[in-house]
Amino acid sequence: MNTDKNATATDPNSMSVVERVKAPTPTFFKTLRTIGLALAAVGGAILAAPVAVPAALVSIAGYIALAGGVMTAVSQTAVDTNTKDVQ
Repeated sequence: MNTDKNATATDPNSMSVVERVKAPTPTFFKTLRTIGLALAAVGGAILAAPVAVPAALVSIAGYIALAGGVMTAVSQTAVDTNTKDVQ
């Protein structure tokens, strides 16, 4: 399976979750992960606001925090198969 160019050290389909999280992440998914973290932070900040906010805003903030968390988790498990494993 290994060649000189675009070699993959292991098959991405047979990786465990821990190996996937530790593997290199593609640039697009790094950007998506950062956006997800920002969304989760904004949603959490609105949920934890010390002032009274409308119920609709609290509900929306909950969904934003959830979407950000899911986006971050999925983006972190994406694996770049075009880079060599440097261990």
